Amino acid sequence: MRIGVIGTGRIGAIHANTLSRNREVGSLILTDVNPARAQELANRLGETAAPGVDEIFTWGVDAVVITATTSAHAELIGRAARSGLPVFCEQPISLDLPNTLHALAEVEAAGTILQMGYQRRFDAGYTGAREAIFSGRLGRLHTIRAVTSDQSPPSASWLPQSGGLYRDALIHDFDVLRWLTGREVVDVYATGSDAGPAMFREAGDIDTAAVVLTLDDGTLATATATRLNGAGYDVRMELAGELDQIVVGLDDRTPIASTEPTGPPAADRPWTGFLERFKPAYEAELCAFVEVARGEIANPCDGREALQALRIAEACEVSRRERRAVALAEIPGGVMSTLR
Repeated sequence: MRIGVIGTGRIGAIHANTLSRNREVGSLILTDVNPARAQELANRLGETAAPGVDEIFTWGVDAVVITATTSAHAELIGRAARSGLPVFCEQPISLDLPNTLHALAEVEAAGTILQMGYQRRFDAGYTGAREAIFSGRLGRLHTIRAVTSDQSPPSASWLPQSGGLYRDALIHDFDVLRWLTGREVVDVYATGSDAGPAMFREAGDIDTAAVVLTLDDGTLATATATRLNGAGYDVRMELAGELDQIVVGLDDRTPIASTEPTGPPAADRPWTGFLERFKPAYEAELCAFVEVARGEIANPCDGREALQALRIAEACEVSRRERRAVALAEIPGGVMSTLR
């Protein structure tokens, strides 16, 4: 099969490399707003570069991978849907609900496939946790504690287009929380701090956040995030039930040190970022997309899943701004008939 890759920046180059090595993929067409960057990557991989997005659709491809800037995602999803092509898109569909709903409506109307890039669903640790929950090993799940901490902050120029800490970082926790448990979030209470570098305040963003979430079966979850975890990149999730307790993301590279005399030693090589930590998961989700596009497996993460994660992030924004608990029912898009 022939796949078009739109966007050859950092994550686009990684995905193109993965697809180029997939034996079910015959060739790639790469394009980028910077044509020289697409050409350089094409030369390196032995693939074809296109001068623009139009050629992706006119030269003939069997599927599209969207790794362009976030602001272009919704429009590109719609264009691919109207062309009858299956799409893999890095999250999010859009930073706002109206554009997200419009793009999903186009996919639904066309009857095409949209797989979203929530790579944690393909991580071995999270997969193992889901199996533990559904096997009954934990008994009744009562508490979940999620952590997402970046080692160093992003650039000041990127912050205004990031969507903020809830939509950019914690949205992965919101998605995987629903996927792991098979439950829906009923309400959230969120708070945040901008006490770090001034660039966060200038962008109207926060550098640290904490959220309490109630699931529809009464399970309580907390999710925290920060841009300023100097010890290293730290993504973990603890799940506690009446019978057992497990943790995702605790290994010899977890950037945490124990103060107990017999505690484990600090990591010699702590994780530095998400691309390193989730490298196998990124590869697995692209391999899954090839199978989805070939009609061999069901879509593991369609656009409606991304909508629900965004609704939780939106509820967090309202909660922080208004300093109150927010029910998910207050956030538009909860009824899927809204897409029609």
